[in-house]
This record gives sequence, structure tokens and C-alpha cells, in this order.
Amino acid sequence: MSAPTAPRARIRRLQLADFRSYHAAEIRAGDGPVVLVGANGAGKTNLLEAISLLSPGRGLRRAGLDQFAARRPDGARAPGWAVSARVEGAYGEVMLGTGVEAGPEEARARRCRIDGEPVGSAAAFADHLRVVWLTPDMDGLFTGPPSERRRFLDRLVLAVDAEHGARVNALERALRSRNRLLEDPSTDPRYLDAVEQELAALAIAVAAARLETVRRLAAGIALGRDDASPFPWASVTLEGEVERALAERPATLVEDQYRAALGAARPRDRAAGRTLEGPHLSDLSVGHGPKGIAAALGSTGEQKALLIGLALAHARLVGEMVGMAPVMLLDDVVAYLDPTRRAALFEALERLAGQVWMTGADPSAFAALGDRAERFLVTPGHVVPAGQPADNST
Repeated sequence: MSAPTAPRARIRRLQLADFRSYHAAEIRAGDGPVVLVGANGAGKTNLLEAISLLSPGRGLRRAGLDQFAARRPDGARAPGWAVSARVEGAYGEVMLGTGVEAGPEEARARRCRIDGEPVGSAAAFADHLRVVWLTPDMDGLFTGPPSERRRFLDRLVLAVDAEHGARVNALERALRSRNRLLEDPSTDPRYLDAVEQELAALAIAVAAARLETVRRLAAGIALGRDDASPFPWASVTLEGEVERALAERPATLVEDQYRAALGAARPRDRAAGRTLEGPHLSDLSVGHGPKGIAAALGSTGEQKALLIGLALAHARLVGEMVGMAPVMLLDDVVAYLDPTRRAALFEALERLAGQVWMTGADPSAFAALGDRAERFLVTPGHVVPAGQPADNST
């Protein structure tokens, strides 16, 4: 087995307060994989979602703030919620925390803290912890619309560039501003000039970050290519006019050209009611490497295995680029794998050297992990070490 190439980040203690189905919960973890076992609907994914909020973005479900607060017995939601974790990372041990404090509705906003001190956003957590995940919602990635693959790609970029999410959000705001201005034919062209200048700068920044991540991911996949692996290697490319231009010309020149194209396309875009060119329409093209076919043409099993292989490659890339092996969240991933693929997955995860949190309904699915894993039993509102009665959890 190869030695770890990056420092490990470990969540040593996870605490929840009024979060989703938990009024209070705590998990203490060691060095091994963490396995959360419980019936469907018990709250396993809620625990992974809590961890995902310790990274930039809106978490693995992309939920709104109002959906995180636990419901009280009367059906009303709690006035606030909190997720905190003691993390052992590259800079030693720190406490990361995020949540919404109780207070007037207009003043409620998500807060983030490191060792009790406020920070601007969850992007600041990236110095201490990187998180990547794979969930059942991603199973239709290859056959779904391009917007789903763009969102997937942006999550890949965000794991190595904590500011990428802010740029993507700013790009979406600039696009909405331009579209609103185009609705009125009498809009002063100078307003459109200003918005398009900002839009072009953001578009190039977003496209360049995506393109660089895809390039690095493709290079890493090529380096570790194994046609015999149960998780086939993927070919990945980024398709889009701006991205093709960036691959051939300097970013400053592409930005000028895109800004000019936006100006020339105003009549067309006004008629369409939207901006018809830009990285908001690009697509991540994924192929089944060993077979040389588009991922969408593979069987359901092949697509699942390909997605797992892609997630493993991304986790390796994060470790190489940021110098810290990420925490990996696998929600109900092993349930549909045969014993051979399960064993291969566990071996691949061990080589990554990062902490892994996994969920499943069937304890036997994790038997191959032996005593290397720490197992927890999840029941509605409770999580306890396996073998401990659930009513002792609070």
C-alpha cells in the first residue's frame, strides 16, 4: 500500500443542536472509517449533510437555511440550529462551527466561527478541512441536463478553490442583471456596457477555474489509469465556446472578445429573453474510458462504477492540489455494489488516507472493513456507538 501523500484532516467530534432530525447529537471519531447504519429515514444523511456544511456552499442537499432547523413537538421549527466539529488538520486542532442564531427573522443569517471567532463565510474553513461527497442524487448525472453536470463540476472546483462559489454566484447575479436590462428596449446602452464588462470578467474567471480543474483531473486520471479496475477511468472534457477560446488564447483577449460578443448579441438575447452564450451554458463531457463510449450510453451499473471512480480521482486531486487529504462522505454508496466491488472500494478509500464517513441500511455491507471501522447506530433523533442502547444517546 502506498504511503499517504498529503496530511490527514480528521473530524474528531461532531455536534449538532436542533439540526434536521436531531435536537442534540454527538459523534466522537478516531482514525478509521466511520460507518453510520440505520433504517431508511432514520437520519443518516442528515449527519453527512451537517459535515458538508463545514465546507463552502450550501451542503450536499443545497438546502435553504430555513430547512435545517429541527421541528419541535408542536410542528414549529426551532428558532436556530448549530453544527460544530473539533477538527484535527494541517494546522493542528481547531473548532469549526456554523449555524443560525435565534432572533428576529430579518436578522437571521448563517454564521461561521473558527475557535469561537467569527469568520466571513465557510470558505475560511478550507484552511483546516476539505470535504467531498457522493450521494444517490448523483446517480443520474450522466443522463441528466447539463445544469446538473455544471453544478457537479462547480462542486469539484470548490473543493480546491474555496472562492469559486462566490464567483459563480456573482456570475449568476450579473446574468440576471443583464437579462432584466434587455427586457426594456429603452435601456441606456451605457448601463448594459457596465453590466457586460462585469459579466465578461466573471465569466472568464469561472470558466478558467473550471477548465483548470478539468485539466488537472484528466491528467490525474491518465496517470492512474487502470483498464482492469472495477471502477473504470473516465475521460473528462469541458465543452463551451468560452472554454474552447480559453484553451487557445490568453484570458485577457478572450474576455475582450466575449464582452464584444455580448454587445453584438443584444438584439438576439433580447428576443430570446436570456443570454445565449457563456459559461452558464457549458457542459462537462464524461466518457467511459475503457469502452470509449459516452458515459450516458453505459449501463446503470457501469455509470455507478464510473461515478465512483470519478469521485475517487477527484479526492486524490484535492489532496495533491491543497496538500491535505479531504474528508469523504459516501451516502448509501455500497448498497448496490457486489462483494468484489465493495472490497475494491474499501481498499481504494484506504489508499486515499483521508477520513471517510459512510452510510447504509445493511450492516453486513461493511463487513469487509472488519474492526478498522467505527460503527454507529442511527435511529430517529439519535446516534450512538453500535451496541449501545439508543435511549442512552442524550
